[in-house]
Amino acid sequence: MTSLRTFAAASVFAFAAFAAAPAAFAGDPVIDAAIEAGQVGETIDGLLGVVSAADPSVVRKVNEINNRRAAKYAEVAAETGTTPAQVGRLTGEKQIEKLEAGEYYMDESGVWKKK
Repeated sequence: MTSLRTFAAASVFAFAAFAAAPAAFAGDPVIDAAIEAGQVGETIDGLLGVVSAADPSVVRKVNEINNRRAAKYAEVAAETGTTPAQVGRLTGEKQIEKLEAGEYYMDESGVWKKK
């Protein structure tokens, strides 16, 4: 019974985390252009990061999106009995899986890589 409960909780957590932050920047032309230019990428902890030199307006947008994502991770964590870091990590993994060829992501060692 305990393993069934654990599995159910993990499933709810995984679904909630994945649904929580898909493309928090979708449709933002500034971020979309920065991703295409290789200036912005996803990180393993579920946040956006600045890959290379970027205009201050891009950095501001990245910070705004990260603040929204962090708030959502905290909300999902409270609902699922986990931590924001766990939600962010799971979401980061899912976001990285969804990247298209040529887009950047930061791996666990802190190195930017191109998918």
